[in-house]
Amino acid sequence: MEFELEDPLTSFQDHQSDTHPILFASESDHMPSQNFLTSLKTSDSLASFRREAISYMSQFSSNLDPFVPYLAVNYMDRFVSKQEIPQGKPWVLRLLVVSSLSLAAKMKNTPFSVSDCQRGEGNIFDAQAINKMELLILDALDWRMRSITPFSFLDFFISLSKFQDPTLIQALKHRASELILHSLNEIKLLEYKPSMIAASALLSASHQLFPLQFPSFNASILSCAHVNKENLMKCFNVLQGMVGYDSMLDYAVSSTRTPLSLLDCHCTKWECNNSTVGPEKRDIKRRKSNGVCFQISQIQQS
Repeated sequence: MEFELEDPLTSFQDHQSDTHPILFASESDHMPSQNFLTSLKTSDSLASFRREAISYMSQFSSNLDPFVPYLAVNYMDRFVSKQEIPQGKPWVLRLLVVSSLSLAAKMKNTPFSVSDCQRGEGNIFDAQAINKMELLILDALDWRMRSITPFSFLDFFISLSKFQDPTLIQALKHRASELILHSLNEIKLLEYKPSMIAASALLSASHQLFPLQFPSFNASILSCAHVNKENLMKCFNVLQGMVGYDSMLDYAVSSTRTPLSLLDCHCTKWECNNSTVGPEKRDIKRRKSNGVCFQISQIQQS
């Protein structure tokens, strides 16, 4: 069954009609650690690593469902927030990007050619090296691949509004989804829960498209028991600062952009070595950070 970001708890629907309490209770488990955000703000090397990884990913995302790279960045952020990335091995970035995209494509049941995304490179990773990296990512994420993202909360917050016209609702949801997709590069948003980003994106979309309905929609969201008013205000301000208040022109042309095209792509020559192969098992013994770091260093190019 294909994984839908708007409905990550599909398998639970037959047993529970309203899954939103579970989503709100579990969303923090699908976020990068708090230490990751602190490190991004204080470490130029880590921030540069993330920027270049997203830029590198954008080279292969133009023909993909835009939710695939979004999900891949979620996997990558969560992985890097838990594991130390080996220094002096720049090929790790490329391997991590390819493996994250591969996992996301599998979750979305989207065709994805690893060989195509490595075409033109001086050296490429073989399937065994990529599978090994995928296993390390899965293990670090505790196999929680049905990520709870801002898209999981859009319908819930829209249901709190007074919007009745399906066309208006679709326009609101579409614009909010675009804002979420374009927010990948804003590291300040990483400290906010997916539900806060969803609410902020909807409020920003409402402010842009339906300003007369904005006060009522804002009041409805603020009245929600799951919403922290102070955090929502801060998150909304960050998002508004990212897109700008006068962004209707951007909206008119945004549909022609890919969600990961905001960063310039940096072409970098990577140095790769030989790969070692490990058995593909689901029940891998949990590793400590330094253990995973060591194992990453063993995945090398053949």
